Amino acid sequence: MIIYTKLLGLLSLLFMLSGCTKYYILSTASQPTEHYHKKHRIIGVEKVLVPKYLYKREIAVAKSSSEVSFLGSAVWAEDLDQGLTQRLIAFLQKKFNQPNVYAYPWGLDKNPTIKVKVQITRFIFQGNKVYLEANWRVIHMQTNLQKARLFTTVIASKDDAQSIVATMDKAFGALEEAIAQGIK
Repeated sequence: MIIYTKLLGLLSLLFMLSGCTKYYILSTASQPTEHYHKKHRIIGVEKVLVPKYLYKREIAVAKSSSEVSFLGSAVWAEDLDQGLTQRLIAFLQKKFNQPNVYAYPWGLDKNPTIKVKVQITRFIFQGNKVYLEANWRVIHMQTNLQKARLFTTVIASKDDAQSIVATMDKAFGALEEAIAQGIK
């Protein structure tokens, strides 16, 4: 009976603590500011590569250039590499007003006419700012012409989890627009 009571107390404590956790996503595609004319092409988007600290479910905060801590009560409700990939695909579908944007590689009969690669090298809150640094490449598959660019944005943010996530959402939206310009 004592073991049962202790176990019940421990489960109750864990339940109460889990109720304090807030879950966040970045995978909802933003609305494009303008749409491009529909072109007959298929766009393949490779999985977005992210730094290792973004593979943890907790939201990372940089204390310095060499120290990262995590917000324990605020966690990602998704794997960011997959969520950001799906978000970029959905954004490009909206931006170009066409459904022919897919995760690459895929098992379809048609090959992409354009392939997009994105590598995020820094995506973190530090000193009341969110930093997003990335490089992206657009490859025209028939001609093998490539356009590669570096992307950097720094946006001011409050230091609470909700503000950090909202600012990260805005930063990734700016990256989406830059990639769409590169495809256009």
